[in-house]
Amino acid sequence: MRREKWNDGWSFTAGKGEGFFSALQGEEANVVTLPHDAMIHETRDPACKSGGQTGFFPGNVYTYVKKFRVPAQWEDRTAILEFEGVNTNAMVYVNGDYAGGEMYGYSNFYICMDDMLRYGEENEVKVVANSLDQSSRWYPGAGIYRDVNLMVADRLHIETDGVRISTPDVEEDYAVTVVEIRIRNLSSKKRCVDVVTEIFDGDENRVGLYKTPLTAYAGKEFSVRQRLALEDVKRWSCESPYLYTCRVRLMEAGQCVDETVETFGIRKLQLDAKRGLRINGETVKLRGTCIHHDNGLIGACTLYRAEERRCLQLKEAGFNCIRSAHHPMGKAMLEACDRHGMLVMDELWDMWTRTKNPNDYANHFSEHWEEDVEKIVAKDFNHPCVILYSMGNEIPEVGTAFGACLNRQIQNKLNSLDDTRFTTNALNGLLAGMPHMAEILQEATGKTMEELLGGGETETGSEDGSNLLNGIMALLSSGPVADGMAVSPILSGLMDEYASGMDVTGYNYLTALHEKERETHPNRVVLGSETYPADIVRLWDIVERNPHVIGDMTWTGYDYLGEAGCGIFYYDGKRNFGSNWPDIAAYIGDIDLIGYRKPISYLRQIVFGLRKDPYAAVLRMDRDPAKASKTPWMWKDNIASWTWPGYEGKEASVDVYACGDEVELFLNGESLGRKGTEGYIATFAVPYAPGTLRAVNYQDGRKLGSFELHTADMDVELAVSADRTRLAADGADLSYITVGFADKAGRENLRVQKEVHISVEGSGTLQGFGSANPQPEGNYDKTACLSYDGFVMAVVRAGTLPGAIRVRIWAEGCEEKEIVIEVEAE
Repeated sequence: MRREKWNDGWSFTAGKGEGFFSALQGEEANVVTLPHDAMIHETRDPACKSGGQTGFFPGNVYTYVKKFRVPAQWEDRTAILEFEGVNTNAMVYVNGDYAGGEMYGYSNFYICMDDMLRYGEENEVKVVANSLDQSSRWYPGAGIYRDVNLMVADRLHIETDGVRISTPDVEEDYAVTVVEIRIRNLSSKKRCVDVVTEIFDGDENRVGLYKTPLTAYAGKEFSVRQRLALEDVKRWSCESPYLYTCRVRLMEAGQCVDETVETFGIRKLQLDAKRGLRINGETVKLRGTCIHHDNGLIGACTLYRAEERRCLQLKEAGFNCIRSAHHPMGKAMLEACDRHGMLVMDELWDMWTRTKNPNDYANHFSEHWEEDVEKIVAKDFNHPCVILYSMGNEIPEVGTAFGACLNRQIQNKLNSLDDTRFTTNALNGLLAGMPHMAEILQEATGKTMEELLGGGETETGSEDGSNLLNGIMALLSSGPVADGMAVSPILSGLMDEYASGMDVTGYNYLTALHEKERETHPNRVVLGSETYPADIVRLWDIVERNPHVIGDMTWTGYDYLGEAGCGIFYYDGKRNFGSNWPDIAAYIGDIDLIGYRKPISYLRQIVFGLRKDPYAAVLRMDRDPAKASKTPWMWKDNIASWTWPGYEGKEASVDVYACGDEVELFLNGESLGRKGTEGYIATFAVPYAPGTLRAVNYQDGRKLGSFELHTADMDVELAVSADRTRLAADGADLSYITVGFADKAGRENLRVQKEVHISVEGSGTLQGFGSANPQPEGNYDKTACLSYDGFVMAVVRAGTLPGAIRVRIWAEGCEEKEIVIEVEAE
């Protein structure tokens, strides 16, 4: 069954109140092209009930309507719509009648329209999405934010998600490929067909063929299983993500009545505590990151190019695995990960039966969890990038018998549907141990909780019950107390049954337990499923020394909307997680909202052993570090800049991140001395003077590499570049335009702050315009934006007609720049 994008020509309205009928009282309809995140265009509101959780974006009711003519010939066919993602509580109507829906905003779903269509006439599909406030802990987006696909097929057809491909036997140059095909005959008579499967390599050469005759009785479903032996195979891996194509056709009297095409990779997965995770026989350590699903300036709008760009940037930064936190990954990102060799841990939920927000998915979990599992397996099965299914994140039921029982049920369900991949669950020890925390801390430290918390006083100054919780979180973030709690026998006893119900035990923020499990549970495989960014040196040492610890998933590799203020450095007395207006982003990604790599990203790459040159960053000289707020998710408020006008002669704190045993720092050619590295870091106190700051790293006296920062003049011009100047006229292709500032010598200046203006005309639209600033006023719909750390970014979306897009960019005191982007027919 062939999929056709069905994203054009939708009218859109946003409701003004709560409830279904509010959509009828909304604004005048606009015509939009899907995917479309409606929430990112809402007016941010400091009184929004979700507060900083969603970046102060409110929920609403959104209605999408598409009118289309149905040919008379469709009466002898079947017509099915696929919605890859609608947030949230989707209700679909065909010609006014309810046709189906989906409560979970991250699951794809299908609507068969056969009984509701009017053949030879105009028809209407209406989709209502009710995005409730206080339903998500992060920015969820809203509306039809992923692709919609139309499938029109013969009454005898291959079912949706009806081709599953596995490779049970894989050798170096040989593989057995098993293709399972589900077929349905909606006809009123018996039909005889040949089920023909062909395998093509990356050069479109046919390398496998299998034909099975089938008598398809009327009104029945059938399953056909074929085994194809393939020779001279190329295996899929992170380094060489080779993909094959499988085409399945139903041939009746020499005519093709239906066809499905799938891509897949040939690879072998193995897992045990003695040799860890192996792919094609080679040990692989997961250099991982957790990411949410939004794409920064364009919100949750899921366009393939946006997902591909994010995937490539993460891979360039040294990651080889993504955890989709905390929801099923979209098909566009899965496709990008397949193509570019990025492993995936695909997660099901953030909660089960206990709510974390009043209106979250826990209200529907019990009725729908089995269907959710079936959908994620159907979506992921043919994607070689997916190696792990995660059954949940920080599930509150973790320390209970009920939770352990439900965990086993989910595990068994996953195994029954897909035994080619492994399961995990991201456990939070604090949730498991909270009812016994006083006892656990007494055991770990020999002190009472009151003594550890200093009589109950904490930095937050809170006088209510949150005082205790915030104090415990700060206490348990790192150091001997955190380690003592992590390895507590009491805590282990509470988690043990739950932790045993998965192939890979995922631990969130329980670093000391990773290594300890080798002694207490010698057959347990461990993954740091969520960890603090600043702990990477210690964490990666544990990963490298212990075969049973298969990797680390930092929180987080890419900044995201919502959970606003988690990593913002406040210098005015505000506290993190305080729902501080106008915070919009978490500000804790290795890569910021517009794709700029922060200094910690280079430190991580060096720790991974993937970068030989050092990297230097300077603690912001215009801020007082003694006044900065701090959470365990934060690193340092530093940037790679040696341009600090007005601070001449004042001491700058310079970090040099480097492999090797020694670092030498030079200022304007003069050596400032050598220092040994500790945890891949050497810190220098340097009186600021304009010029060139140069770092050199050594191992046993031998130079390994160098890195330079240059002072830029404050007299600058716009530096504008587009990552792509040719786009497909598909209504979905994107060009990312980076706008920075450089002096006449071409030196980048991160200290310039100017309001940048933009105009977009022609065969495309401005999808988003903004900066990495985590505290902007407004949203990303404006055509003017103040630069942040020297940059702004524009995201330009292609239309559906060929032509040119003219982008003009200007700022006060700078010459106007223009970029022309060609939009070409597919």
